[in-house]
Amino acid sequence: MFPLPPRMSRRTAFVGGVAALVVAGLLSWWLVPLGEKTPSGSVKFSTGVTSGVYQRYGDLLKEDLAKDLPNVSIELLTSEGSQENIARVATGKADFTIATADAVAKYQRDNGPGADRLRGCARLYDDYVQLIAAKDSDITSVQDLRDKRVGVGQEGSGVRLIADQVLAAAGLHPQKDVTAVSAGIDTMPSRLESDDLDAFFWSGGLPTASIQELSKRFDIRLVPLDDALVDTLHHTAKVATRYYRSAVMPADAYKKAQDGTAVPTVAVANLLVTTDRMDAELTEGFTRTVIRSRDRIGKKVHPAQLVDLRTAIYTDPLRLHEGALRYYRSVKP
Repeated sequence: MFPLPPRMSRRTAFVGGVAALVVAGLLSWWLVPLGEKTPSGSVKFSTGVTSGVYQRYGDLLKEDLAKDLPNVSIELLTSEGSQENIARVATGKADFTIATADAVAKYQRDNGPGADRLRGCARLYDDYVQLIAAKDSDITSVQDLRDKRVGVGQEGSGVRLIADQVLAAAGLHPQKDVTAVSAGIDTMPSRLESDDLDAFFWSGGLPTASIQELSKRFDIRLVPLDDALVDTLHHTAKVATRYYRSAVMPADAYKKAQDGTAVPTVAVANLLVTTDRMDAELTEGFTRTVIRSRDRIGKKVHPAQLVDLRTAIYTDPLRLHEGALRYYRSVKP
């Protein structure tokens, strides 16, 4: 038999064991920081059309959410866009979505079902209104769209909402003065190229991949939307128009289409939206991932680079969800 270790060795072993437990505890604390819990469950995230920025952003965000919230199952739902997204979340058919501020304001004004339950998580990036026509066409202003075949977005999209407002501000009736074609970004570029459309509206981040690809194979023009048009929009009685602002598409947004010239236009903020039904812990984690994933997603979806912690809290016309507010308080310097 082996001899029993001396008393001092036993004491040393005991002290060593305690030390090991302390180290293990500290290591556990380091790997799972305080305040960063791991919620569980499943959520539905309503995005957009298959080739749009919302859907591409959603695909990449889902990858990061899977890492940060491993016990949460994320299902992406394609949609026609902002207006459908808001209705889905408000009525419980989806849990999170991206939508433009004007679409949110319109849904609230119309007293849509569940409108009072909507909450904001983050202001993301701005959508820019892009009016696209063939470079050799005679369309150089919104007024030139009279009697033309114009893609105005799908019925439930944010594009349809803002296209109707822009047409009206230019003195054109959206249904009577143009041939309005209900189509999305997944088909409008090819329809312009095949002369099935004279022009189309798109509202999205810069650059939008479908338009960028179109500009490389077909000569297009970005039709300017000047400050006077924005002033007219602001003077209408519609609540949604207060969320539009004058903006400029940089000269290099679509290099082949702009000939080195910046183009004036209209912009509107995108919001990450949920409702007061959503668990605060899960919403906090979701919001954290959205902010943290900016750089990685921004390498593939350029608008995501514009997500900024300093402006993310400004989710007007929605007040912040309790969980999102917790996150912003936790990172406040």
